[in-house]
Amino acid sequence: MDPVDFTGLPDLAIRDADVVDGTGEPSYRADVAVKDGRIVSIVKEAALAGCQRPRAVRELDAEGLVLAPGFIDMHAHSDLALLRDPDHSAKAAQGVTLEVIGQDGLSYAPVDDRTLEEVRRAITGWNGYGDDADFTWRSVGEYLDRLDEGIAVNAAYLVPQGTVRMLAVGWEDREATPEELDQMRRLVAEGMEQGAVGMSSGLTYTPGMYATGSELTELCRVVASYGGYYCPHHRSYGAGALQAYEEMVNLAGEAGCPLHLAHATMNFGVNKGRAPQLLDLLDGALAAGADITLDTYPYTPGATTLAALLPGWAGEGGPARVLARLADDATAERIRYEMEVTGSDGCHGVPVEWDTVEISGVTAPELAPYVGRTVRESADLRGETPWTVARRLLREDGLGSSILQHVGHEENVRAIMRHRVHTGGSDGILQGDKPHPRAYGTFPHYLGHYVRESGVLSLEECVAHLTGRPAARLRLPDRGLIREGHRADLVLFDPATVAAGATFEEPRTLPTGIPYVLIDGRFVIEDGRRTDVLAGRAVRRTPL
Repeated sequence: MDPVDFTGLPDLAIRDADVVDGTGEPSYRADVAVKDGRIVSIVKEAALAGCQRPRAVRELDAEGLVLAPGFIDMHAHSDLALLRDPDHSAKAAQGVTLEVIGQDGLSYAPVDDRTLEEVRRAITGWNGYGDDADFTWRSVGEYLDRLDEGIAVNAAYLVPQGTVRMLAVGWEDREATPEELDQMRRLVAEGMEQGAVGMSSGLTYTPGMYATGSELTELCRVVASYGGYYCPHHRSYGAGALQAYEEMVNLAGEAGCPLHLAHATMNFGVNKGRAPQLLDLLDGALAAGADITLDTYPYTPGATTLAALLPGWAGEGGPARVLARLADDATAERIRYEMEVTGSDGCHGVPVEWDTVEISGVTAPELAPYVGRTVRESADLRGETPWTVARRLLREDGLGSSILQHVGHEENVRAIMRHRVHTGGSDGILQGDKPHPRAYGTFPHYLGHYVRESGVLSLEECVAHLTGRPAARLRLPDRGLIREGHRADLVLFDPATVAAGATFEEPRTLPTGIPYVLIDGRFVIEDGRRTDVLAGRAVRRTPL
C-alpha cells in the first residue's frame, strides 16, 4: 500500500459534531476541518451525500459531542496566574480559550516602581503578592508582550482606572487637578494604543473610587476614541445598586462610550427580587440606542478581599496607611461603627453581616484555621466579637485575606442571565485555600445546571452568551463563531454529562464532560487531560 500523501491536507477534521456555532441559531451536524490554526471548511450533514468528506492529517470522531467556539471569560482575575501557572487548568479545562483581565480598576500595568509595589499589596487577596512573578514590565504594551511569550489561554487586557489614578494622583480622596487629569488621559490613551481593549474601574475599591463622574467621563471619551469599551465595577451592588447602574449608563452615554457592566448582580437583602428593575433600566437605555452589555457568574455568593469591605476613607494613602488606622484603637472603632452600623461604601452601603462573610484564603500560614469559616463562626469559637476577628485578620494578614460573601439571590441570577445582552464571566479569584468555585466551574455550570438541568437557557442561547456575544463586544472579527476563516479556538463537550466539578467544599475540582479544547487549532485539552501546549497569546484591540 502506498503511503498517504498528507501534503496540503488540513491538520484536523472533526467528524460528525453537533455544531453550536455561537450565533444562537439551531445546531447542525457537520464535519469541520482545521488548518494552520483556522477553520478551513464546514461540511454540513445534508451536503455529505453529494460531497466528499474532508480528509485531514488527523481525524477526530465527535459523535455525541457538541462543537462550539471556545468560551470567552469576560471577567477574569488571572493577571498573574497566566504567567506563573503554565498549566492553568482552572480555565483551560472549562473550555475557556480567552480571558479578559485587568478588571475592577486594579492590575499591574501601567505602573512605575512605586505603584507596582502598592498595587501588589492592594490586590494580594486576588492574585497573591506575586513572589513568583518576574514583573519585568511597566507599560501595558510590555505586559502584553510578556503574555506573548506563551500562556495557557488567550488574554485581552483592560486599562485599570484605579491603577492609572494611583500613578497620576496617588491615594488621595480628592478631585484630580487639570494636569493630573491630562496625565490620566495620556496613560489611558497609551494603554489603548498598546493593545488594551477598554478600561475597567473598581468604584468600591481605593483609589479608583475617589474619581468623580466627570473624571470618569473624560477617561471614557479617550477609550471611545479608540473603539474600546468601559467596564465598571460600579459604586454599589447593595443599597444604592440601581442608582449606581444608572450613573454608569448616563456616564457612558455622555462620553459616547460602549458600556459593559461587570458582574452585574443585585445583591444583599435590600435587592431580593429586584433584578427586573435593573433590566427595565437597561432595556430603556438600549431602546434609546445605548451600546450596553453585561456579564455575570452563575452563583449567588460573591468574592473579594476582606479589606474591600472597609470604608473608602480608611483606604486613603494606600495599604500602609490602612494598617496604621487599624492599629489605632480609636480609628478602628470608627471603622467598626461604619461597617457594622451605618454601612460602609466598601460594603455597598449595607451594614456588614458577619455570618455571610466566609474567609476563603489567607497569606499568613498561622491564620489558616480561619479559612472555611465565617467571621461570626470564628468569633463564636473564640469567644470574641466578629470585629475583633476581622481586625486581627486584616492586620496580621497584611490586608491579604480573601472572602466569600453569601449575599446573592437565585431569582436575580436567573433573570439577569436570560437577558439578550448577557455574557458569561467567572470573576474567578484563584488565590486562597478555598476559592469561590466559579473560578473552576463557571462555564460547565452554565451548560450543566442552567441548560441541561434547569432549562433556564437553551443550549444554543447559552453558547451564544459565552462565545459570539462576548467576541462582538471585544470587536474580534475572527473569533467567537464557527465560521470558515475564523480562528480554531474550539471546545468539544458532551451535553449529557458536562458539569462543574467544583463545589464550595471542593472548589478546585475540574469539570467533567469537556474532553477537547483547542486554541489556534492546537489541543490544550485532549482526552480530558491538559497537554503541555501553550497556545495562548495577548489578544490586542482591533484598530478602528
